[in-house]
Amino acid sequence: MTPPETPRKFNPFLLLPLAVTLGLGVMAYVSLQRDDPNGLPSEFIGRAAPSINLTDLRDDPAPEDADLRTGAVQLVNFWASWCGPCRAEAPLLEQMASEMDISIIGINYKDQPEQAKSFLAQYGDPFVSIGADFTGRNAIEWGVTGVPETFVIDGNGTILLRYSGPITSSVLQKRILPLLGRAE
Repeated sequence: MTPPETPRKFNPFLLLPLAVTLGLGVMAYVSLQRDDPNGLPSEFIGRAAPSINLTDLRDDPAPEDADLRTGAVQLVNFWASWCGPCRAEAPLLEQMASEMDISIIGINYKDQPEQAKSFLAQYGDPFVSIGADFTGRNAIEWGVTGVPETFVIDGNGTILLRYSGPITSSVLQKRILPLLGRAE
């Protein structure tokens, strides 16, 4: 006589791969529905900009804190001499400062002072105020993920835009100039 077969119980762990796959698919779909899938979100947009504690990079003493509440729109640009994209955006930053009269505060990120000064001598110095962030503390407080990274600040010191990557003519025309006109 053969023993009676016991009915197999359903193992819910068999559905785990399907659930994980569906979850990843939903996350991918939602992330693609953003207005700008290449733009990095920032929790600082619409908030007061963090203070900037600068270390002297020029021969003149840098202010201890850069004033971001000047009443005028300005940019804060994190850059480094070792950064290839920073070299690519340097001529446009120079043009913005000289021809468009846009105030740009430069923060040199984790760089050697001699190399940073050499970079400025070679590519131009568009910055109204500049300092070095040797430890990366300012970058952490601003949520910087890499250089170059630029922030548009309104006259009250509120962050209007965070742009990660080199500023190009297209980015200037489509993202930055409309904000400058609206903020003033």
